[in-house]
Amino acid sequence: MRFVSTEGRTPSVTLSEALLEGPAPDGGLYVPERLDALADAAVSALRGHPFTAIALSLGRRLFGAEVSVEELAPLLEAALDFPVPLVEIEPGVYCLELFHGPTLAFKDIAARVMARLLSRFVSAGRPTTTVLVATSGDTGSAVAHAFSGLPGFRVCVLYPRGLVTEAQRRLFTTLGGNVTAVAVDGTFDDCQRLARRAFADPDLRRRRPLASANSINIGRLLPQVFYYFHAWAQLPDAVAGARRADLVVSTPSGNFGNLTAGLLAKRLGLPVSRFVAATNVNDVVPRYLRTGRLRPRTSTATISNAMDVGDPSNFARILHLYSGGDDPLAALRRDVAGHAFDDAATRAAMRDVYERRGYLLDAHTAVGYLGLKAELEARGGTGIVLATAHPAKFVDVVRDAVGIDPSAPPALTRSAALPERIVTIPDEYGALRDLLDGMRQ
Repeated sequence: MRFVSTEGRTPSVTLSEALLEGPAPDGGLYVPERLDALADAAVSALRGHPFTAIALSLGRRLFGAEVSVEELAPLLEAALDFPVPLVEIEPGVYCLELFHGPTLAFKDIAARVMARLLSRFVSAGRPTTTVLVATSGDTGSAVAHAFSGLPGFRVCVLYPRGLVTEAQRRLFTTLGGNVTAVAVDGTFDDCQRLARRAFADPDLRRRRPLASANSINIGRLLPQVFYYFHAWAQLPDAVAGARRADLVVSTPSGNFGNLTAGLLAKRLGLPVSRFVAATNVNDVVPRYLRTGRLRPRTSTATISNAMDVGDPSNFARILHLYSGGDDPLAALRRDVAGHAFDDAATRAAMRDVYERRGYLLDAHTAVGYLGLKAELEARGGTGIVLATAHPAKFVDVVRDAVGIDPSAPPALTRSAALPERIVTIPDEYGALRDLLDGMRQ
């Protein structure tokens, strides 16, 4: 398996090179050079197997020969040591609960696999690698926990000051050790821009090895493919055996790494008809699907804050996937529907599902649920929505929408009692560069 840049101006690279490089030298993002679909029999054989076995089968194809089966199997067993259940929340609508990891968000899955892959490829004599990550809510804590205490790595988490919830923030600001939490006076898009400048700074990278852990890194993207197949593998036989045209998957979307992984899964043979790109009012991609014009803009703050992205970097990968053929936009529209919802609709969905079904959605999953319902009402079929975060990470939002306080899992209780360690910087690249230069190796 080799990887090429979406910009097409740099040679193909190996998995280890792509992981350590992060963004490609030409400014693009790495994608698999080719994806050969699994045979139908091989896909069907995944049913009835545990998540780690499904991940191993797919990982052998996605990671190639650089990681042997003997190394990959225990790596995945250690990384994916928590349940990822599929729950039917109403007839014909299933919820894949991706929030049972250590930081209660879907990003635990890919971050834990990526950290172990990077550790596998970083040589023992190499200087300490600084993992630089921008977060709009959940990425920072997932990456920080995945690399916390891992020899040979430091983690620098950039987050927009005041724009993540206390529960989200405390999961990474209380770790200390080799984790530095950096509050930026700006938005998530500003944090992401600062991180991009650091990766594009050759002088800085000569002084300090950097690695990306945002979904711009292919190592964060590829493991997300695993749980799409795992979701399908848990469906009842009658549903999983139905025509592909009957299954719709809705993905709450912000930076669009999660949806990109779903589209890669479809290329690999996932038996799904369409995906829903479900967003809040930061609807750059649904607008593109509707109008054919891509117009990034400044993000707007919402109650589904981890999706407040006005310039989603991973959409470049989606455009690359559909760049062949006579009408790429038409091909993308066949596979992806875009739906956007405001905070009022999101709150109403959270309240409605809880009152009717006794099931508690966080705001991000509620956006995905609304997108799925809109698509099913238009076309019919069975649907899966990805539940991306535990409701307890958003107590104020849940209380306002539903009128109850969700029970806090132990991870949140522990972090609430620990002191925070935060460095604050302005939205200026010089401030970030000086901070990185001053961090000990």
